[in-house]
Amino acid sequence: MEKVIAALWAPADEPAADYAERLLRGLPGALRDAGVSRVRINVRDADVAAGAALVQSWQVPQQDAIVQFWLPSANARFRGDIDAALAAHSAHFALYLVAESTIIANTDHAPQPGQRTWGWSQASFITFRPDMARAAAIDHWHGHHTRVAIETQSNFEYVQNLIVRPLTAGAPAYDAFVEECFPATALDQPQVFFDAVGNQPKFEANLATMMDSCAGFIDFARVDVMPTSQYDFGAA
Repeated sequence: MEKVIAALWAPADEPAADYAERLLRGLPGALRDAGVSRVRINVRDADVAAGAALVQSWQVPQQDAIVQFWLPSANARFRGDIDAALAAHSAHFALYLVAESTIIANTDHAPQPGQRTWGWSQASFITFRPDMARAAAIDHWHGHHTRVAIETQSNFEYVQNLIVRPLTAGAPAYDAFVEECFPATALDQPQVFFDAVGNQPKFEANLATMMDSCAGFIDFARVDVMPTSQYDFGAA
């Protein structure tokens, strides 16, 4: 089995709320009919509007939704129905084959099929620093930053997806996709985000440690970070 991540852009004339509703209503079934499993959809909706200040943009316009799924083979020869389903639910899309690593599984607020997951999900497409070899960036990410992300944040789910290769022409040149889930209050309360409620010195230390670690491997000019609502649609 292979994991694929799809970045979706909404039609320009479709309101964000309508687009999110249309995706959640129609896309999971269409993808399952096309042969995929373990569908997850991350949408940008009113439930995460309070986190607008957390958005970081490279793409203009930025992605409106992210879809994650598994399939027997990501080879284009076998993806015809899948790509058609994605095309019917977007103005355009980009696909990536990824290697998934679950650092923190969501056991505290386990997703329920078809329902919005508790809290919210920070969806991050990142690019490694251009002055670093890919192997060195991955070594920093896995060998150093993973610990920092666990120790300095209130994340209750943390999944790293190393991009193996893009699957569609013209896909933005990212190196990884990261998903982290946080309590709802972390959308606009930085002390909650950095696991330091009521403790300003701890907040400042955690923030500085996180920013220093990110600077060690991420090209901040080529990232797309967005708060999303997460929906899982089961394993079948």
